[in-house]
Amino acid sequence: MFASVRKWLDARFDWAALTAPLRKKTVPVHKLSHWYFLGGITLFLFGIQVCTGILLLLYYRPSSNEAFESVQYIMTRVQFGWLVRSIHSWAANLMIFTAFCHMFSVLFLRAYRKPRELTWVSGMILLFLAMGFGFSGYLLPWNTLAFFATKVGTDIAGQVPLIGKPLMIFLRGGEEVTGATLTRFFGFHVAVLPGITTLLILVHLALIQRLGMSVPPGVEAQRTAQPELSREMHFFPNFLLRELMAWYIALGVLGALAALSPWGLGTKADPFASAPAGIRPEWYFMFMFQTLKLIPAKIWRLDGEVIGILLFGAAGAIWTLLPFLERNGKGRSQRWILGAGIFALAYMASMTVYGYLAK
Repeated sequence: MFASVRKWLDARFDWAALTAPLRKKTVPVHKLSHWYFLGGITLFLFGIQVCTGILLLLYYRPSSNEAFESVQYIMTRVQFGWLVRSIHSWAANLMIFTAFCHMFSVLFLRAYRKPRELTWVSGMILLFLAMGFGFSGYLLPWNTLAFFATKVGTDIAGQVPLIGKPLMIFLRGGEEVTGATLTRFFGFHVAVLPGITTLLILVHLALIQRLGMSVPPGVEAQRTAQPELSREMHFFPNFLLRELMAWYIALGVLGALAALSPWGLGTKADPFASAPAGIRPEWYFMFMFQTLKLIPAKIWRLDGEVIGILLFGAAGAIWTLLPFLERNGKGRSQRWILGAGIFALAYMASMTVYGYLAK
């Protein structure tokens, strides 16, 4: 049956020519090869997000009067609606977690080196877009926590010098967080961000296909000295089958989290109520949020929060352009990039933990 289908496709689309790059593509095999799976797992979780998001769209209503009730209806009346929503929410968090892990693995394996600079840049933009997905989707249930967290987040965006006020009004659709903000975030979440992300994923995958997977410098030097130690596997079907097993494990973890710890809904947002104590963002924004809380209100007559925002913006820009700052991959530039990666990982982890422990 499969042979007949393949013959039918080959007669109409020249299937053999289309799949030739996959059959010829190889993947390096070494002791660190397992880190290659993180990118595919992130892509798989993005696919889960798309599928569950489409199912949720069948019942969700993006208005301040009906959003909370529609999510409540999904969780209580729609068959397995609570599970679909839990999978969607947990998959969002796992996707950002694996994206961060993928980013740090690429950094420490120095897979950003020439000629893969644009692969790193496109991957960093995808990470920022994933965080944008999290921020825009957080408001959609229109519950109390999401409402005031969005208010705080857009207030922080409003502190950006020169463009802060227009940026805040653009995000909110006005001066305050209202139903217009919900509608705008819904448009970002289901149309603007998915469109940009899909296009950039195609670019990212095309770069990987064109340039191949990087080999760590230590392994590369060893292969140069001893070519007989070089090992590779075919992408299809060898690596792809291993990647599918990684997806299966990720699906098992996701299903367990969604079933054993269903995502809650809370209470409906009341714009006229006072903000509850202990408002916090999602974990992937926590290190920035906690840092801004610790910065003094005034530093040399300048607003401390503005300085913090500028520093984070500069750090994000430098991090995105990291491959262009390494000089020939040798000497001090290589060491300071490695040190910066270790510091960034330690700082983000410690400030996130501190943010949850702080009262």
